[in-house]
Amino acid sequence: MRITEAVRMALAALTANWLRSALTMLGMVIGVAAVIATFAIGVGAHETIARVMTSLGSNVLVVWPGNANVGGARGPSGNAGRLTEREVAALEPELPAGTVIAPAVSGGVQVVAGNLNWQSRVNGVDNRMFEARDWELDAGRLFTEDEEKRGGKVAIIGWTVADQLFGDRNPIGETIRVARVPFEVIGVMRPKGQTMFGQDQDDTLFVPLDTARQRVLGRFRSRPDQIDNITIKAASSDVLERTEREARRVLDRRFGTSVDNPEPYNLRNLTQIVEAQTSAAKTLSRLLGLVASIALVVGGIGIMNIMLVSVTERTREVGLRMAVGARRRDIRRQFLIEAMVLALVGGNIGIMIGIATSLFVASATGWPLVIAPEVIAVAFAFSAAVGIFFGWYPATKAARLDPIEALRYE
Repeated sequence: MRITEAVRMALAALTANWLRSALTMLGMVIGVAAVIATFAIGVGAHETIARVMTSLGSNVLVVWPGNANVGGARGPSGNAGRLTEREVAALEPELPAGTVIAPAVSGGVQVVAGNLNWQSRVNGVDNRMFEARDWELDAGRLFTEDEEKRGGKVAIIGWTVADQLFGDRNPIGETIRVARVPFEVIGVMRPKGQTMFGQDQDDTLFVPLDTARQRVLGRFRSRPDQIDNITIKAASSDVLERTEREARRVLDRRFGTSVDNPEPYNLRNLTQIVEAQTSAAKTLSRLLGLVASIALVVGGIGIMNIMLVSVTERTREVGLRMAVGARRRDIRRQFLIEAMVLALVGGNIGIMIGIATSLFVASATGWPLVIAPEVIAVAFAFSAAVGIFFGWYPATKAARLDPIEALRYE
């Protein structure tokens, strides 16, 4: 019997009991759809984390004041001590060559341009911060050395601030007022998107460090060398652990510890935080993949069960076909094709539902969507494999029937 004839007979047998065939395929549909959606969303989540990691900067450590106990109660962040530029000076000769150390201060401010205003966050930094955080300009320039030393009234604004205050106009050379102080816009940062905590990294502006302390943020006027945090960028991932170890040694020596002040400073490795997020995303993807695999196996068992029922119901048909000359391999081929048709049709429907589900989730969450063609190909091939694996036993059982006994079967 030719393959085309076997396929035609298989389709006729399946459509004769179309409701049972549809319910049998349901397991494959759910399993394949889950596989497609799991991989698409999982890869999208991984790319989101990678994008966040890139936006935070690579091999970055952040230091800020710690918490002290006040009257037996844990105090707010920053009450354990104050970071100053003396800590920056102490770190510079102790850390490995190539390390970038960038001090910063920050605070909320109102920014005004013409008759428009916007509440944003001002960061007092020097050009080392842009290198440490891998921040790039979209237009304009960075601070000059003279502007950093003399506290120039110049500002580099984030993409959100530029959009809110200037719209489609070019903001370079325009004047904005930050805490009532006029600043010339000299640059616009390239968009970076949100952090992993949902904070808009583009809703910010940068001014020289001394300018922020002396002209914008009033709390620093009596403490001219105080800073809010220090960003440390290791020269490479190979020396990141050594850089962190040396930084802790220097800061421990400068701050010391006591019962009331056990953590005089906080030091966090942003790479470790992002790696933890990546690990959690991978674990979730593997868990969902395992659930999808179980659904596929259950779908395959359903196909085998229905095929065994079909063999039993059609025993006389098998005996009659053998009696008129059908060979055992023809019987096996027919039932095996029926099982594969069930698996492949179910798998194709599952692929379409999986893609639709992925598009819906991506639209609802804003996550990037990655539907890899190789994943679809693997899902299709796996559907065929499930049909062959779980259809082989019922097909072989049908092929081994004795023609005489089959014809006598009631």
